[in-house]
Amino acid sequence: MFRGLANLNLVADDMPAAVAWYTTVFGEPPYFVRPEQGPPQYAEWRFGDDDDEFALMDARFRPALDRPGGALVSMHVDDIHDEMGRLTDLGAAEFDPITPRAEGWWSASVTDPFGNLIGLIQSPHWAAQHDG
Repeated sequence: MFRGLANLNLVADDMPAAVAWYTTVFGEPPYFVRPEQGPPQYAEWRFGDDDDEFALMDARFRPALDRPGGALVSMHVDDIHDEMGRLTDLGAAEFDPITPRAEGWWSASVTDPFGNLIGLIQSPHWAAQHDG
């Protein structure tokens, strides 16, 4: 049985630049970096109400696929318009525009400066479960 998101892992060719960019996005440096000395090859942040784990991995270690694959993971945001503006101001590019999906539901996605796709959702269901 799935119990929740354990780790979202993205890749970057330029790890120092990616660590710096996501440090700005999350408002704090990663809590875990390897190796401890020298250029990072892996870094993790915890964020949100459930301390979800967000990780960056050097693209040299990216799993090889023989055909297209992957998933779009979307993160809940309280105000999708504000967050889209903040991320694009930081250098992300709009991929899918902000789109109303149903009453109170919105979605969008951006590509980070390192080519990763990040989904955004403003969900009344998620908010009701976490803002209690």
